Amino acid sequence: MKLVMKKDTLAERIGNDLRQAITSGGFSPGDKLPSEAQLTLSHGVSRTVVRRAIADLRAEGLVEARQGAGVFVIEPPDATTADRPTERARLAQVLEILEVRTPLEIAAAGLAAQRRSPAQEEHILDCHATLMRCIERGESFREADFALHLAIAEATNNPQFASILKAYGKSAVPRSQLITRAVREVERSYHEQLIKEHQDIVLAISRCDREAAQAAMQEHLVGSQARHRDLLQWLRTGQDMPLP
Repeated sequence: MKLVMKKDTLAERIGNDLRQAITSGGFSPGDKLPSEAQLTLSHGVSRTVVRRAIADLRAEGLVEARQGAGVFVIEPPDATTADRPTERARLAQVLEILEVRTPLEIAAAGLAAQRRSPAQEEHILDCHATLMRCIERGESFREADFALHLAIAEATNNPQFASILKAYGKSAVPRSQLITRAVREVERSYHEQLIKEHQDIVLAISRCDREAAQAAMQEHLVGSQARHRDLLQWLRTGQDMPLP
């Protein structure tokens, strides 16, 4: 009887090979891993198996997927020692930006629902689709997230909203690396919640429902504040990683 190796086992095998190459110095921080196509060919497996292996390495904080560039080895985080003060300071700044963004983008979502043109609606939907693809593929989605929020701001047809958002740049949509480099269950829960929150915002704008768009944006940004406060508390106390 022929034994068939399960996909999870194949992914683990590939992940172990890459992990060994990284930890032994075969790949250094900043190095690009072989492409998905190259790994698929060299290991004789499907793209799904390769993606699962890469996702496992991402969850361990060994690699980072950069949109349109590939997967790169990164310095493994150490959130238990010297990195904690730096991360606390960064999270404090994140919360300050979120507090400024919240009322601004709630208003922007409502106006976008009222004023967006068909072309602007299509652009918002395209940005949303790009963001979803990044999340589902396990790629870095910070740029795609910013692009979606900027598209909503531009759909207000008041240039001041987009101007303020651009002033912050990608820091306007910060995401703590601790969320996605910790336990896998936290990452999955966090991503599922982000998907739902963004879908609610986009659908409300598409329906021209101002109140629903404002409520959805409020839930998203207030929820983001709460998640980052939980992370800040976790860094201060050293307790278990909070679920988003």
